Amino acid sequence: MPTKNRFLTTLAAGAATLSLAAVLTACGGSPAAGSGKPSTEVTVYSADGLHSDDGDGFYDKAFKQFTAATGIKVNYVEGGSGEMVQRLVRERSNTQADLIVTLPPFIQQAESKGLLQTYRPAGADQVAAADKDPAGRWTSIVDNYLCFVYNTQKLPSPPKTWNDLLAPAFRSKLQYSTPGVAGDGTAVLIKAMHDLGGQGPALDYLKKLQTNNVGPSASTGQLAAEVDKGELLVANGDVQMNYADRTTMPHQGIFFPAATAGGRPTTFALPYAAGLVANAPHADAGKKLLDFLLTAPVQREVFSVGGGFSSRTDVHATDPDAVGLRRTMAGVEVFTPDWKDIAAHLTAYVDAWQSATGSS
Repeated sequence: MPTKNRFLTTLAAGAATLSLAAVLTACGGSPAAGSGKPSTEVTVYSADGLHSDDGDGFYDKAFKQFTAATGIKVNYVEGGSGEMVQRLVRERSNTQADLIVTLPPFIQQAESKGLLQTYRPAGADQVAAADKDPAGRWTSIVDNYLCFVYNTQKLPSPPKTWNDLLAPAFRSKLQYSTPGVAGDGTAVLIKAMHDLGGQGPALDYLKKLQTNNVGPSASTGQLAAEVDKGELLVANGDVQMNYADRTTMPHQGIFFPAATAGGRPTTFALPYAAGLVANAPHADAGKKLLDFLLTAPVQREVFSVGGGFSSRTDVHATDPDAVGLRRTMAGVEVFTPDWKDIAAHLTAYVDAWQSATGSS
């Protein structure tokens, strides 16, 4: 999968299977608010990772199928999770998006800012409680986990611990995306706080890491290509995105740093969570697309096409990609952050990170 970019495009055409068309027909559809007729378009604001520039990504295939089955074209806007939420804030008086898809804690931030409306999509009853909002304002469409990547040609094995990343060999060869802007970058801060014993120790460590850090990056997706080419030796990422990259970027490997030598590597879930935007101009089309993305046929393709994990607990794929993904996670301890608390204090955490590291 090539480097992901921020852009606005229309994804349409393509053929849908009869089963998917039948699912969408069954969904019905009421006229878009204020239009008096069914909508012919829907706009999605999303964090990067599910689209591919070569047209083979999860979104690319799913959006083409959706358009073929419904006649509704998908306008797609991509950027960092925080960037997408801020765009909704700026457009509050003239809302442009119908759906937003971000990583935590930004979907919770969007909820707290009143940017989402309640909608429980069909299929959401098969999504685990931890992967959806109890009030029905968002639900996971693809499950995912924080990871790091390393260049497998230049490093015989991945770093084992956080402390290993401080080695002089990584000077100007390590980079992580910016907390507060990118969801995966924010995840690095959250993992450091968990693994290293709280905010203080984590910030002390990240201040030391600045000696090796190349600098800020608004997008995590672009870092994978730099690792693959050897321009970087290590970067942050997420399992879905980096696993999906493996065929086009064969020189990157996934790893999870542990807190201490001999300790168990850790990570936490970073689901792509989707919510219907408050005052969405094409709310009916947004509901249809969200329903569609949670259908079992589409969710089965999350493994093979998206490189991620199905959000539905009743979808149990056994294809080679599903097996490979489970193997990637073997032996890794998965912890659960307090997302409500993190969302409430996110600005303070990011401000403290900026102060400690001299970054912005």
